[in-house]
Amino acid sequence: MGSAVTGANVEKVPGLNTLGVSISRIDYAPGGLNPPHLHPRASEAIFVLEGRLFVGFLTTTGKLISKHVNKGDVFVFPKALLHFQQNPNKAPASVLAAFDSQLPGTQVVGPSLFGSNPPIPDDLLAKAFGAAAPEIQKIKGKFPPKK
Repeated sequence: MGSAVTGANVEKVPGLNTLGVSISRIDYAPGGLNPPHLHPRASEAIFVLEGRLFVGFLTTTGKLISKHVNKGDVFVFPKALLHFQQNPNKAPASVLAAFDSQLPGTQVVGPSLFGSNPPIPDDLLAKAFGAAAPEIQKIKGKFPPKK
């Protein structure tokens, strides 16, 4: 989707064990997206190294909190809330992301819902999204089931 995450958590850097922190670098191509996702065990603070991004998160009441952030800006995504970062520009962008957990976990919405193994039944997803089953099957085709 035009973004690359280089993570350093306790699985990759054993010295982080018991420290309750981890860090990632995220690089965004022009037009790149870090799609809607959440971290079940951590809040995330990003520091913009280069470029400009449109970022946001959804509160539990469905309110979108968003803004454009520039080089040197900081933005925080609260623990377990859906959030995203998008580079709507024609130049690359990058951030450092800090987490208050040695293993924050990541759950990306699209692949989780439409590429689960075993799959979530089409009729359930169709009802949840107000869509027809063929539409759900088309979306599922974009997210191969996880092994």
